[in-house]
Amino acid sequence: MRIRKHAKCLAWGLLFSVLGVAGLSGCQESSSETMLTPVVLNEVAHSIFYAPQYVALEQGYFEEEGLNLTLVTGFGADKTMSALVSGEADIGFMGSEASIYTYQNGAEDYAVNFAQLTQRAGNFLVAREPDDDFRWEKLIGKKVLGGRAGGMPEMVFEYILHANGIEPKTDVTIDQSIDFGLTAAAFTSSDADYTVEFEPHATALEQEGSGYVVASLGVDSGYVPYTAYAAKKSYLEEHPDTIQRFTNAIQKGLLYVNTHTAEEIARVIAPQFAETDIKTISTIVERYQAQDTWKEDSIFTEDSFLLLQNILEEAGELEGRVPYEELVTTMFSEKAAKEE
Repeated sequence: MRIRKHAKCLAWGLLFSVLGVAGLSGCQESSSETMLTPVVLNEVAHSIFYAPQYVALEQGYFEEEGLNLTLVTGFGADKTMSALVSGEADIGFMGSEASIYTYQNGAEDYAVNFAQLTQRAGNFLVAREPDDDFRWEKLIGKKVLGGRAGGMPEMVFEYILHANGIEPKTDVTIDQSIDFGLTAAAFTSSDADYTVEFEPHATALEQEGSGYVVASLGVDSGYVPYTAYAAKKSYLEEHPDTIQRFTNAIQKGLLYVNTHTAEEIARVIAPQFAETDIKTISTIVERYQAQDTWKEDSIFTEDSFLLLQNILEEAGELEGRVPYEELVTTMFSEKAAKEE
């Protein structure tokens, strides 16, 4: 098939040459596609929380940067990091705590964070009944469907509990036995009083009358370096141009979500969420916009990295402080921000 297609393009090229026609878009397009650099991106979850990334995909920003992006969902930072370390993925998108764990475990070719996407937690506390007067103290003595120990969703949740004088291990029963992404379905049939959910699961529970959002972890935890892009140190050294072009595309996505309405963003990313109607997507995007979820640039600052380590330390997941200079580089994000 490839030989026949080449011959067909050649034949048409000769004909158009004779006719004096300047170019042949079909053949040129085929040729340009083969020149794109393949990149495999493994994302921790597929959520509207990561809207700038999907804008970049749907608007063709990666192709504009000469990249042919393959997107794979890992369903958990541990699985995404495993794909990155094993070489199944070129870039991993996850909570940056995973890079700290890998570094602490003594990996020589460890993961380095090169671009940050979100600056607030993207999950919400969902209760059985509406509660306009919710206070975190109401969780004392209650059962909550939480996240994996050592993962950002769970650690930020516990960080908020501590900030409100609640001891997670004794004052609240946190069920961590349910796999990532399945807690919403489990909540409808479990005896839990609350569940911590990402979108679109939080809104879906509201729509079916099974739960009601009573608090935003993103609002109550403050600015947190929740998710970032990382690559192995060797990949950064061997493919700096690919990383730069990838970061450029992400910067374009950030610019779009920070300059367009929720409705406009929803229409762009809708193909990524075929099971969710446009109105719901728009509602979720608006909720994330209202809490200043997305950064204006992808620069992962040292202050943010320090806060991340504070959260890990409080959760008992940090063996010792790790150097910012080793696990974060800002050269690509700074350049992308200047060019934009």
